[in-house]
Amino acid sequence: MESGDRALDDAMTAFAQSAIGGGLPSGVNALIAEAGRLRERPDEALALLQRARAAAPRHPVPLIALYRFYFYGHKLAQARAIGEDALAVARTALGSDFGEEPLAAANVTTRYDAAARFYLFTLKGLVYLNTRLGDFEEARMLLRELRRLDPEDRVGGALLSHVLDRHETGAGSDDAMDALSAYPTRGWTGTQP
Repeated sequence: MESGDRALDDAMTAFAQSAIGGGLPSGVNALIAEAGRLRERPDEALALLQRARAAAPRHPVPLIALYRFYFYGHKLAQARAIGEDALAVARTALGSDFGEEPLAAANVTTRYDAAARFYLFTLKGLVYLNTRLGDFEEARMLLRELRRLDPEDRVGGALLSHVLDRHETGAGSDDAMDALSAYPTRGWTGTQP
């Protein structure tokens, strides 16, 4: 195995371990747990989550905790910024060649790879956040990338195509609702690129 391949393998393994909490520096988990206990005091909880991130800036666990804090606190712009950081962390773990080809369903390595799945789910989250924030152009661009990388819709991104269509057509009106299926089928069939 070439040293570049070994380095990529090592990076992907480290990411997979970190995605389930492995490799988390001492004390970071305690900071995140304490932030969870302080959810009624958001300023204190946020300070703990920021300390956790500072202690493990390239680890997905503090990013996920911060993302959830902002998302469930209805601070969608901040959640989007954390999502963009998480996408960069996953992309670094996946290496520079990631994304040149769609993730083939037959390729078990990429199908079950923690970093690849984290990347795809983060991309899906960013589509949703951009849609909610009214940045339809960015949402559409990210959705195209998700569709290209996940042509078999393994992470359920096609549903967001329907959500985005509803937002773009003014889903509040009866005409807009009639034009769109209330119960879309799973998969990219019948969705806009």
